[in-house]
Amino acid sequence: MNTVRTNEYLIGLVRELCKLPHETEWVEFKQNDAEPKTIGENISALANSAALEGKASSYIVWGVRDEDHVVVGTTFVPSQRRVGNEELENWLLRLLEPKIDFQFFSVEIDGKLVVLLEISRSARQPVRFQNTELLRVGSYTKKLREFPEKERALWRIFDRVPFEDEVAAERRDHTNVLELLDYPAYFDLLNIPLPENRNGIVSALAGDALIMPCEAGGWDITNLGAILFARDLGNFPRLKRKALRTVQYSGKGRIKAMKEREEITGYASGFDGLISYITGLLPANEVIGSALRQTLPMFPELAVRELVANALIHQDFFVTGAGPMVEIFDDRIEITNPGEPLVDTARFLDTPPKSRNEALASLMRRFGICEERGSGIDKVVSEIEMHQFPAPLFEAPEGFTRTVLFAYRPFNKMSRNEQLRACYMHACLKYVMRDFLTNTSLRKRFGIGETGRSTVSRIIRDAVDAELIIPHNPDAAPKQMRYMPWWAVS
Repeated sequence: MNTVRTNEYLIGLVRELCKLPHETEWVEFKQNDAEPKTIGENISALANSAALEGKASSYIVWGVRDEDHVVVGTTFVPSQRRVGNEELENWLLRLLEPKIDFQFFSVEIDGKLVVLLEISRSARQPVRFQNTELLRVGSYTKKLREFPEKERALWRIFDRVPFEDEVAAERRDHTNVLELLDYPAYFDLLNIPLPENRNGIVSALAGDALIMPCEAGGWDITNLGAILFARDLGNFPRLKRKALRTVQYSGKGRIKAMKEREEITGYASGFDGLISYITGLLPANEVIGSALRQTLPMFPELAVRELVANALIHQDFFVTGAGPMVEIFDDRIEITNPGEPLVDTARFLDTPPKSRNEALASLMRRFGICEERGSGIDKVVSEIEMHQFPAPLFEAPEGFTRTVLFAYRPFNKMSRNEQLRACYMHACLKYVMRDFLTNTSLRKRFGIGETGRSTVSRIIRDAVDAELIIPHNPDAAPKQMRYMPWWAVS
């Protein structure tokens, strides 16, 4: 967690928790009882119960009397407690699975020491302590397996709670919310006037679930709000690693990096600046396409823009230690995001994307940052074909999704695999437009005249043999033959 909490924040939070009429499934009060095994069991139980109760965090408070919630102080000092030769916090972390976020805080209230343990809710599976999953039932800690209905309900919650709804920063007042989020960008992107007062601004942000009321007072900033509009993602420790990184290399390999930059602003508020930076790194090529000679960036900007947006939107935010990345080489650009694709890479062009982060995707579409559902990759391939670039390559290395765009090369410099991939992509693009690949259309895609008919016929035959495309009208005369992608008959 490693979150900095001010004394003012901690005092306010403890006082709000003390207002609860009794202990709940997500809060426990103690005076000096700090037996390590009991703390570990309570962390498991409270984390799982917080998920069931829809809370972002759960708490153990030492120094508050359980009967009447009066602050009486405690002698428990977590930093001084050891289990054998091991610090208490390390011992607890070692025996918890998965490694859940929790953090001890100490604060003086009315001249008395109070210790607060803040525990993040379980996210993707129940939290275990010493291989046992636990749960709070009223004010008691029980084994989760003894309550199958609650266990089933917990798993249903894991299935439906999206990343966007989780909390990035808790219990912030109006002023701090507006300091942390670039709220003017939100109104600019929606092309609506900025409200005249602070309450109007906060109300609008809450309406799109960028923030939500905190039960301990103030506002919680959601992951959705932070990842889209953070002024600095460094202010949200759990999200900092999700900042997009751009690396420009010298040559075709990763041996020598020339420039490297990590974005610090939210995806939506910083998107145009990000694309300007990336395109500014791209050298220009002189391209002859559709009988016109023109100087273009090495990669079409529309294609880069759409693919970067896709990488941000469709990443798996629950993959730890990895974030989206753009790598620029002399001959290609690679755009990678954590998370295996939810759609077969061979079907990217015709299948509407399945998003892990639907609220994020919806807002990015409303902001005009990405295309409407299902049309983005179509436009990428169309743009590539218009300028007669090599076809993009969609890959799924273990745990990741990657798209590779290649610099312009004339047809006679393309490899056989590149020619076949371009043929398949052309068939896909034609099919989603209710049309078919023909020798004429593929020659136009490659920029080849009538003299190249036999060459293109060979490519079509090879694509059929490779089972990438199939004839639509197999009994037609050779010059009347039309083709569609292999999946079109399914």
